[in-house]
Amino acid sequence: MAFSKTEYKVKCLSCGGELSDEGYPLGCPHCDKPGFIQADYGKKQIEFGSEEMGLYRFADWLPVKHTLEGSGAPITYKSEALAKELGLTDLWITFNGWWPEKGARMKTGAFKECEAYAVCGRMGDDWKDTLVVASAGNTARAFARVCSDNNIPLVLCVPEDNIDALWFDKPLNDCVKLYCTESGSDYFDAIALSGKVCALDGFAPEGGAKNIARRDGMATTVLSCAEAMQAIPEYYFQAVGSGTGAIAAWEAMNRLIEDGRFGSNKMKLLVSQNTPFLPIYDSWKRGGRDFIELDGDTAREQAEAVVGKVLTNRKPPYSLTGGLYDALVDTEGDVIAVSNEEASQAGALFKELEGNDVSPAASVAVASLIQAVEAGTVPKDGRIMLNITGGGMERFMSEHEMFFLQPTHVFSKEPSQEEVAEVLKA
Repeated sequence: MAFSKTEYKVKCLSCGGELSDEGYPLGCPHCDKPGFIQADYGKKQIEFGSEEMGLYRFADWLPVKHTLEGSGAPITYKSEALAKELGLTDLWITFNGWWPEKGARMKTGAFKECEAYAVCGRMGDDWKDTLVVASAGNTARAFARVCSDNNIPLVLCVPEDNIDALWFDKPLNDCVKLYCTESGSDYFDAIALSGKVCALDGFAPEGGAKNIARRDGMATTVLSCAEAMQAIPEYYFQAVGSGTGAIAAWEAMNRLIEDGRFGSNKMKLLVSQNTPFLPIYDSWKRGGRDFIELDGDTAREQAEAVVGKVLTNRKPPYSLTGGLYDALVDTEGDVIAVSNEEASQAGALFKELEGNDVSPAASVAVASLIQAVEAGTVPKDGRIMLNITGGGMERFMSEHEMFFLQPTHVFSKEPSQEEVAEVLKA
């Protein structure tokens, strides 16, 4: 597979300064104002690679130093059946998951593979630490597969109640270790555990939304859609937990505008959350940059009540410079609340009409599109992108023997630093 190292610089969105990407920075060391760093690519007009390159067909706009084997890429097609059902004339579906007939070959069934292959591709040959990833499920599954296949040491921190999401079609390499927070904990508890792991020598955080490779890996969904449409979408639908995917979509939109060949329109971000877990929805509807934080007990209770478990990040990158608030304001976007019942009905409708199963989170996105059409928020002839962030999982699991990753250790909701150190060094 032909690949030349991507040329890019890293800039801080808060102070505008430029910094080196050596050492895998997750933030700007020169300013105190919270804000993202961002990749600034040498190529301003993207050249799409061949399909056999997988995710790295978008390498012009990925901050990668090398490629890894086995990646899949988002695929985009123009909807007929769902579009007809909703009375839409220009609905495009970007599908991330398992759908070989359409060229979708993500074996973990979710667009988190885009993150994992980009993040691991950013890590240089001199990388020595064990990578640490906190996840509610899908991200852990993606990183586990990529790191296992490429012999990259990895520690996963996942709530115990979510480990049924850690399924694979083959046993994993011993380089992947799973540590859990006990039943009744949530994603934030797993994030807190990962922080304590990263405080130990030899362990390094993947970085989440702060990692330019994670965001630009996710951004390939919009690149896929723009390539298929030969235009920037006018409306973008996605369910969000942290909102990182929507931020990535916004960043991709800005690069496509600068490219000059896909139009100059802003792509309205219409993101959705799963009732009753609505901190992003509530913060946006109240107005202003401030984020409404949930207390731990309320967050855990609400997270337990939703079908879209991966949509339950209680501390998303909302308020900081370059975060979700800025993305929504810039695109005149909105946040939509979707009930469990609406999500389940929408997922069933998608499978019936389009022919493949979708994840609960993607079902929330489909339901939000239905809501917006019924409310007249989007015109019938609008150029719409529906980001199906996960799909084909039921099909993949039915076609393959499944292996489940088991935890090396289960911690309490809030273990001490000393306990974490003792277990990890054992």
